[in-house]
Amino acid sequence: MIHVPRNVHRQALLLTRATACSQHKAQGSLSDLSQIQKRSYRGASTEGIGRWRHLLPKELPKKKKDKHQMPNISAATDTAYRTLNVNVSGYDMTAVEHFAQYVHKLCNRLGVSVTDSYALPTQSTEVMLMQEGGTKMYVDSLLKTHKRVIQLNSLTATLGPILMDVLVKNQPEGVDLSVNEHTEADFLARFKARPELEGLMAQMNQ
Repeated sequence: MIHVPRNVHRQALLLTRATACSQHKAQGSLSDLSQIQKRSYRGASTEGIGRWRHLLPKELPKKKKDKHQMPNISAATDTAYRTLNVNVSGYDMTAVEHFAQYVHKLCNRLGVSVTDSYALPTQSTEVMLMQEGGTKMYVDSLLKTHKRVIQLNSLTATLGPILMDVLVKNQPEGVDLSVNEHTEADFLARFKARPELEGLMAQMNQ
């Protein structure tokens, strides 16, 4: 019979326990690694990623401006005119539009302040003719007049004649050019009249 010392039994028991513990830790680390590799965030919602507007301070809501409110008209001084309207009109819309752009660009190059540039409603004119020996008139043609307005502010008295001289020399054929002081009537002419609506509003106010 072979006698085995007690120390050997203890060492074998400790070695068995250490091996089991290491195997348990290895299994735990492998399970953690598998959970990491699953990437559970893949199924999460991506809504709101990359947004940054909510980080900015909230601004007060802007008040809507009245589109039909007439802007202030600058008064004339000793060295500058008051608010002026350069009116460009003609039957050929292409020529009128190109000349209006030329006026606008010229004012920008000369340093003249252009406060507004807009188109007025097109006006139609019927040309009536009467046959020889007849009494009835018929429409021969329809003429459409196109208008553009370039509004100038604080045009100096020294630069005004020079600007007008350049515009007249470069005025194309068939295009009319005129300059007048801006008034409330010119502002109201931008809007198309609606007599039916005005009549209904008058009836409601009665």
